[in-house]
Amino acid sequence: MVKKEKEKEIERVEKKREGMEIKIEEKIGPQIEKELEEMRGPETELEKIEERKKSREEEMREKEREALLTGWNPKTKLGRDVKSGKIKDIDEIFEKNLRILEAQIVDFLIPKLESDLINIGQAKGKFGGGKRRPWRQTQKKSAEGNVPSFACMVVVGDKKGHVGVGYGKAKETVPAKQKALARAKLNLIKVKRGCGAFDCTCKEPHSIPFTVEGKSGSSRIKLMPAPKGTGLAIEDECKKVLRLAGIKDIYSRTFGQTKTKFNLIRACMIALEKLGTYT
Repeated sequence: MVKKEKEKEIERVEKKREGMEIKIEEKIGPQIEKELEEMRGPETELEKIEERKKSREEEMREKEREALLTGWNPKTKLGRDVKSGKIKDIDEIFEKNLRILEAQIVDFLIPKLESDLINIGQAKGKFGGGKRRPWRQTQKKSAEGNVPSFACMVVVGDKKGHVGVGYGKAKETVPAKQKALARAKLNLIKVKRGCGAFDCTCKEPHSIPFTVEGKSGSSRIKLMPAPKGTGLAIEDECKKVLRLAGIKDIYSRTFGQTKTKFNLIRACMIALEKLGTYT
């Protein structure tokens, strides 16, 4: 009898303890949540501001795209087919080996096309030295004096296997950039992606399927497949091209004069073009 009474008392004490713990949790829980919310407040506000900025940028891009496409009167048969809806995917153009002669075709089929400037020039500095910049400035001697001109190189891509590079030259920087951007869209190519590294068997399109080489002028580049997690082990300007092409991991090796970024980028594009020629 005494044992049973002691067991009952122990059960009562345990139940009281459980009840007290539940009450404490009910009281303390909301306070902790409020404190956490206060601590996370600024971070969430920053995230909301960044999301708003992104949404505004997307809205601006969509408005610009709509403004361009509403006033677009296609002059080629391909452009008319794209605007009428007969061709809905840009891969159909590459499969039929059709040539893109209007930049609006790419804007219509790839709405989320990204672009970046390649640093092919050099800022003026003491003894001719300076930091890299996207504008390549040259001068022409005339009776009126020195006439400057600006050149620019732009790379465009959707990070899904489509990339293009264009070169533009004008008397001012803005028209040079516009020319380069339009030509980059006309020079768009499809890059064959894959997983060709011997120590990676993921079968995902994060690298290239096999080794290729490209040459332009005295610049030569060799692209080699790499396993997942390697990253882009390549020159900084070529990284921009590969990122927009959707390649995440790669090994590379360069030969010749690589300081001339103009030729190096062309060699990289020639190497990427070769990926589609081999079957």
